[in-house]
Parts: sequence; C-alpha cells; structure tokens
Amino acid sequence: MKFLWTTIHVKNMEESLKFYQEVVGLRLSDRFNSGSNMEISFLGEGETKLELIYSEKFQNFNPGNGVSMGFKVESLDVSLNMVKEKGYEIITGPVQPNPHIKYFIFLDPNGYKIQFAEQS
Repeated sequence: MKFLWTTIHVKNMEESLKFYQEVVGLRLSDRFNSGSNMEISFLGEGETKLELIYSEKFQNFNPGNGVSMGFKVESLDVSLNMVKEKGYEIITGPVQPNPHIKYFIFLDPNGYKIQFAEQS
C-alpha cells in the first residue's frame, strides 16, 4: 500500500491555492471542475499530493481539531519570519521536542493546522 494524497475541503479555492503555493511552496499539478459547483485541485510533486476540494455544499465544515499537516522547511527561522510577515498567527512554538527537530504551528485560511518543521 502507498499513501497518495490528503484531501481537505476549502472555503475559497483561490485563497487556498495562493496559500499552499506561496506560503507552503507546493506546485499546482492539476485543477479541474467535478460536476456542478465543485472544483478540485492537486498540489505537490512526486507521489504524495494535497487535494483541495471546493464545493458550495461543504462551506460549513470543521477543519478538525486534532489534525495538522507537517511540511519540512530548510530554515525554521526564515519560515517563521515569512509566515509572520504574511500576517499568519503562530499558535504553537517554536518548539524543540528533541535535538533533531524543531517546529511551529499556524492556521491556513480554512482553519487547518499547518506545521513547519526543521529536521537535523
């Protein structure tokens, strides 16, 4: 078995695409309409993707309290400054639970927890 993608529902496709491309650094790999009033986008390179789904009927969703998506960054300090400059509030961290990783958590435009982590 192989992990293929994570799917999240989004409130605004354009705002979400901008976030995941400009802040997280993922590349758009596919975007299409799926039926009436539904749009799907896939981001990322390689085998594992992030799928964004926008649909008018899914506007009142809960982004999940216990769910976060973690992304590896080269420099936690540079990423932390960039996230703050773009106006996102850091909700946890930076934290270093062991000598090999440090991270911080903030929210995407839909309320999903995003974790940027630097590993050594």
